[in-house]
Amino acid sequence: MKKIVYNKLIRDNILEIIEKSNKTASYKIIHDSEEVHKLLLQKLREEMDEVLGATSQEELFEELADVLEVVYRIAQVNGLEVEQLEKIRCAKREKRGGFEKNIFLESVEG
Repeated sequence: MKKIVYNKLIRDNILEIIEKSNKTASYKIIHDSEEVHKLLLQKLREEMDEVLGATSQEELFEELADVLEVVYRIAQVNGLEVEQLEKIRCAKREKRGGFEKNIFLESVEG
């Protein structure tokens, strides 16, 4: 039987999915908040790479959803609820705008 090593944070229901496919997983539960934070940042990098590599609109949407899931969890681990994060996002948008105008800043003088 082939063994694949992942060594990464996974979604909560993945173990059940693995078991239903008649496979056995080796895993541990991480309790150290600093390690969880570090692993979430690694996961965010992984998901961003998948966004950058998406080859279809459907795949892009799936990967963006994964990015949001990880961002929300990073916020929670750091004591910020999703609602609070959204409030901060809206405040920044109100003050500095969004990205709808596609403005590319080349330089500033003076």
